[in-house]
Amino acid sequence: MKSFRELVDWYFSKRTLPYWCILILDCFIILGCSIVVYWFFFRTIALVNNFWPLMRTMVIYIAVCVVFFRVFRTYTGILRYSSFTDLLHLGLAMGSAYIVVLFIHYPLSNVDTRYLTPLAARHLLVIFGGATALMWMFRMVIKSIYDTYFRTDGARNVFIYGIRAGGIGLAKSIRGEKPAQYKLRGFISHDPSLSAKQTHLLGEPIYEVDDDLPKVLKDKGIYAVLVAPGRINEFRDDVALQDYILGADVKILIAQNAVEWDQNEPGKGNGANLKPVSIEDLLPRDEIQVDLESVREELSGKRVLVTGSAGSIGSEIVKQVASFAPAEMLLIDAAESPQHDIRLMMKQDFPGVNAHVVVTSITKSERMEHLFESFKPDYVFHAAAYKHVPMMEDNPSESVQNNVLGTKVLADLSVKYGVKKFVMISTDKAVNPTNVMGCSKRICEIYVQSLNAAERSGVVKGNTDFVTTRFGNVLGSNGSVIPIFERQIRNGGPVTVTDPDIIRYFMLIPEACKLVLEAGTKGRGGEIFVFDMGKPVRIVDLAKRMIQLSGAEDIKIEFTGLREGEKLYEELLDDKENTKPSFHEKIRIATVREYDYPAVNVQIDELISLAGEYDDLKTVAMMKRIVPEYVSNNSAFSVLDKK
Repeated sequence: MKSFRELVDWYFSKRTLPYWCILILDCFIILGCSIVVYWFFFRTIALVNNFWPLMRTMVIYIAVCVVFFRVFRTYTGILRYSSFTDLLHLGLAMGSAYIVVLFIHYPLSNVDTRYLTPLAARHLLVIFGGATALMWMFRMVIKSIYDTYFRTDGARNVFIYGIRAGGIGLAKSIRGEKPAQYKLRGFISHDPSLSAKQTHLLGEPIYEVDDDLPKVLKDKGIYAVLVAPGRINEFRDDVALQDYILGADVKILIAQNAVEWDQNEPGKGNGANLKPVSIEDLLPRDEIQVDLESVREELSGKRVLVTGSAGSIGSEIVKQVASFAPAEMLLIDAAESPQHDIRLMMKQDFPGVNAHVVVTSITKSERMEHLFESFKPDYVFHAAAYKHVPMMEDNPSESVQNNVLGTKVLADLSVKYGVKKFVMISTDKAVNPTNVMGCSKRICEIYVQSLNAAERSGVVKGNTDFVTTRFGNVLGSNGSVIPIFERQIRNGGPVTVTDPDIIRYFMLIPEACKLVLEAGTKGRGGEIFVFDMGKPVRIVDLAKRMIQLSGAEDIKIEFTGLREGEKLYEELLDDKENTKPSFHEKIRIATVREYDYPAVNVQIDELISLAGEYDDLKTVAMMKRIVPEYVSNNSAFSVLDKK
């Protein structure tokens, strides 16, 4: 004789029952209930004497039920995936049928009592109520057996972080998967609204975040904690919880969105969209809200030029601007292969945008003049720059030629051809610079600011508004420390950190670019907008957490010492600058020193000329004259500060 488990495996390995089988089963349940109830009230002799009239009566009543089964579609679902909605529909169908039967029972019984046994309303209520309960029970038993013995075979035990709508939706989603990848064993929450009696949800226990949690995770064999949609910010801020989970060698998965599972289409239940948590997800930051509608109003129908369009910042600006339906876009970058990728992206994702993708250098004044003359941009977003600190420390002349000369060429042409707004993307390394790259960007800031002031005073004829945006590191950018650490971890280590005390600010690329667009479109000219980068992060802590998330063991962290021109922390303002509020809580306006345009123009022309001679010491010495606060750190150019 086969075991119960073998029978279960045999049943659930088959295709689902046809709808007519479910319908027949429900009808037999109603018929069986009627026989039992009749026997209970009238006993055996009455049942035997009135059996066939009773059967004919119940056939009529079952026909009424079938009509409402059809209306509420109670038999079209799959029994093993029955949900509360299915039970509700079944209850509504039986309740509606009961009401109709009450109306037709007495007229029918008065017509011909030989065939219709008169049952009191309470008898009918017991029949319909009992049948409904049995049909509910039948579905729940099938579902429970399936969940216990079949669907969760091989499924991994998980907890869900979050007990509100997002957590419940995620729980339903993973319970609806076929076959199941995860088996829900409980919830984690420190929701203050929970009372002491609220210890379970959906039949599973709720655990608090305390010192016992790591033991619970290990005892229950938890494979992963799933962070519910809408709870990532709370989870990000709870470092203790992260340590408990990672310390128990449990994975963290984030649900980007939990879709409602459709029991009629179980394949769609696999849409919880879970992904392993990344270090970017855990870095402390606040969600940034941007007034994109005002940006859309400004850029819609305009001609927009983006330099550095193939870079990490520039390419994101391209995507966001393209979504606002500009009239035309001119995309400039010197990197051929990445520009080709941008060209393909525009054709695929924004086919309605007329985009011109150009491979050239912004330092070619004649080529830039031709592009400005033919395109006549309304807006210029200037993201092109050499930005790697060690590389520019070794190549100061190239830094000046690309960053300073390129910016000057673009700014002058913007004035000449009546660009409405010129938005330059700067860096926190421009504040009290300690390296060539940071100083070159500070010189760019000085030039566009002084040019803006010269326009306002009438020294230069033009109406272009020059706006500068200044922010720190962006997650995932080219050359970011995170991809470097990921590569080192994949290779088995060591993970190299320059100094145990080095800290940096981080922001997501899309968030930074949204702030750039809002600041750029709302700026009136001459401002340096400083972004609130949130809390600084110690790089060594970042490395430790990335090693934990990888699950790798025995990976060491090595300290290599500060690189040339690098400093322990970046500033967004120097000691002589202050800020004032702007239109956005995350954007401040820097109150900075003003420079005389004619003098600055002469100095920058001299600097560009020196850079053309490729004499590094002379070039850097001139940079220090223009930016007196530039003091080299751990650099060969420190000798210039001693003179």
